[in-house]
Amino acid sequence: MRRLRPPFPPRPARRTPRLRTALAVTALLVAVPVTAAPAAAGAAPQARPAFAPATPGDVLAFLDRIGGSATVTGQHNKEPNSWPSQYTAQVHEITGRYPGLWGGDFLFAQADVENRQTLTDQAVTEWANGSLTTLTWHVCPPTRGSSCGWDAGTGVMDRLSDAQWQELITEGTALNRAWLARLDEAVPYLRQLADAGVPVLFRPLHEMNEAWAWWGGRPGPDGSSALYRITHDHLAGTRALDNLIWVWNVKDVQGGAGQVADYYPGDAYVDVVSLDAWMNHFPPTAYYDALRGLAGDKPLALAEVGRIPSPAELAAQPEWTYFMVWSEQLRDPAFNTPERVRATYDDARSLSQGQFGLDG
Repeated sequence: MRRLRPPFPPRPARRTPRLRTALAVTALLVAVPVTAAPAAAGAAPQARPAFAPATPGDVLAFLDRIGGSATVTGQHNKEPNSWPSQYTAQVHEITGRYPGLWGGDFLFAQADVENRQTLTDQAVTEWANGSLTTLTWHVCPPTRGSSCGWDAGTGVMDRLSDAQWQELITEGTALNRAWLARLDEAVPYLRQLADAGVPVLFRPLHEMNEAWAWWGGRPGPDGSSALYRITHDHLAGTRALDNLIWVWNVKDVQGGAGQVADYYPGDAYVDVVSLDAWMNHFPPTAYYDALRGLAGDKPLALAEVGRIPSPAELAAQPEWTYFMVWSEQLRDPAFNTPERVRATYDDARSLSQGQFGLDG
């Protein structure tokens, strides 16, 4: 049996679900008595429920329901894609719990590209075990092949010229067609997840308000947000992938809270508004307020953190519906200690695998 928890307190009246889909919320949780690995000292053992097939609307309704009251714990699993559960397993070693959200990455290096099926299989497994799933893509630019390097001059950190950018966002051009073909490389895997009934919190072109990656640092309607809209229209429209939850993402760059709106692609293209908190470990109030203003009634999320948020921090900014600790920072003493990780996972408002269902 899954462990029951008290009902969440009433939400503020301002949040009414605005779902792009017209799909009704269904009953999702099927109790499956699977015995978890032994818990760490001091941690309660978990029953691990399974999620039945679901829709983006189901997940969004759940996130809307918990916003202001609880936060789903999350862990990223970056490289290698041949081992896409390694950091999730480390969370269990530390806390005796599995994260309530599993994060993966399609990535760019040849070995990781070759193991995207392994990544996809893990996403199905994590969903079946009762965790939400999120996917990022450190994607090669359309000026290169399907695999590439990281540094400028080799791949992800390339910089396109202004002329190349204009070509990229102009329908029917060579670079525009190359970008759509690049997106199609992920379609078979995303379709497998759709067929399995796995909704995916999909975060393309992340941290677009910073220029470290080829897609970022271009404000305004013809900038990074234009490529996000093209990406959305191709995958959700042309390719009819109806299992994607569109997570728009910016980073906490110094003094940039007032500029995030310059990268916003529009309400019709966004389901979840998210922030990566690296510069300040946890978002300054200015960023929290700026993103709440953009989000309106959409859920908020901490899509990447290096340092796990403390219970006090999450209580001070209660609208964050989930966080995702970046892979290697989990055990980096400059960011986290086992005691800090356990404190958050043991907190009453934190929801890990086995502690929640999408049906309430």
